[in-house]
Amino acid sequence: MPSMTTRRFFLGAMSAPLVGLAHRPALGSSAHGSVIDFLLQSPHDLDPAAVARDDDFWSEVGRAFTIDRSVVNLNNGGVSPSPGMVQEAMKQHLDFANSQPPPVALWRIQEPQKETVRERLARQWGVDSEEIAITRNSSESLQICQLGIDLARGDEILTTNQDYPRMLTTFRQRERREGVVLRTFSLPVPCEDDVEVVRLFEENITPRTKVILMCHMINLTGQILPVKQVVAMARAKGIPVIVDGAHALAHFDFKLSDLDCDYYGVSLHKWLFAPHGTGLLYVRREKIRDLWPLMAAEAELDDDIRKFEEIGTHPAANFLAIAEALTFHQAIGGARKEARLRYLRDYWATRLLEFSDRVLLHTSLRPGFSCGIANVSIEGLDPVALSDWLWEKKKILTTAIEHDEFSGLRVSPSVYSTLEELDRFCDAIEWVIGNGLPEPVDAG
Repeated sequence: MPSMTTRRFFLGAMSAPLVGLAHRPALGSSAHGSVIDFLLQSPHDLDPAAVARDDDFWSEVGRAFTIDRSVVNLNNGGVSPSPGMVQEAMKQHLDFANSQPPPVALWRIQEPQKETVRERLARQWGVDSEEIAITRNSSESLQICQLGIDLARGDEILTTNQDYPRMLTTFRQRERREGVVLRTFSLPVPCEDDVEVVRLFEENITPRTKVILMCHMINLTGQILPVKQVVAMARAKGIPVIVDGAHALAHFDFKLSDLDCDYYGVSLHKWLFAPHGTGLLYVRREKIRDLWPLMAAEAELDDDIRKFEEIGTHPAANFLAIAEALTFHQAIGGARKEARLRYLRDYWATRLLEFSDRVLLHTSLRPGFSCGIANVSIEGLDPVALSDWLWEKKKILTTAIEHDEFSGLRVSPSVYSTLEELDRFCDAIEWVIGNGLPEPVDAG
């Protein structure tokens, strides 16, 4: 809940010129700033579930985005658009880097500014700023951990068969190159029993298990897994856990400190709405020394979280504009955001479930086991063909999911999504249930 002190800090930070940059317009000074004013001035002590149903409130939130309303984007789980204020901040930072000698702009001015972003991210999620590295995406964050932990031939890594494909590929490369062993197991779909999840992880541990990889929220279905319980079980056995938080951070309300984990990787261009190509890596302080960076760093950085940021010359604009995305997230409020995303999920899912018994949901609707993402299948319909038809004929973007054990459409609205857009989606699905997918027209 933002306090008046926090609000003054935000507004002051948005208007005060930086040293050496006084000629620049203040970040966030456009019309988008009025949305921040509205959000910060709105009562934060109201029941989030009640706010979730207030379409006037969320209409104001939607004004912050520049999304083309001639299309319906229900794949915000892939990568989200950023609010206008974030886009503007990034452009201004990029313009500045090209208006001055870049060695001065990038390395003397902008790189030190990144420390404020680091501190704010750490404060927001309840950890030490010396445990937060700013990266380019979840893959980079997680691969730092996956490739940076020393393993010997025959050592085993344990994860589920629903983990993100790129992360499975990363460990399979270590299998081919180093002779380590990747072991996977199945989870129920959906799963509404945290004790069972912990039991499945534990029963698949062998004497050779050296690392566990787990999702906080599974990208395929939106299933939320009990990270804290799995971490505690594994720590008692001396096994580190790498947590894939790509879809969790800034999606539902929690603190990294609540999880008590050692490693957590996330993309910030999904649910924080930060610039595309931004991510975060949390490494518990005492684990930093023994984790190798992806790109080489000097030995003097062995204990420094910044060794994971040694990637060579790169634009600072993306990273600095994370600050505007964080301001936007804090102004909405994590609890209100979570409640709205769950409300939108329930809105379309409940309607389709009530419409036809051919509708099967692969995601639990119970709070605590999912949030804004859900996976739905229609009996007798191929999800790839359905997703293609929705986009080509209705301009509704979804994600087709095909897994060995289930398939369906992943649907992920966002805070700017409207009930009218979800009605368009439901109308289209209901039409297909009644009429079937039209045969594709032969272009020849």
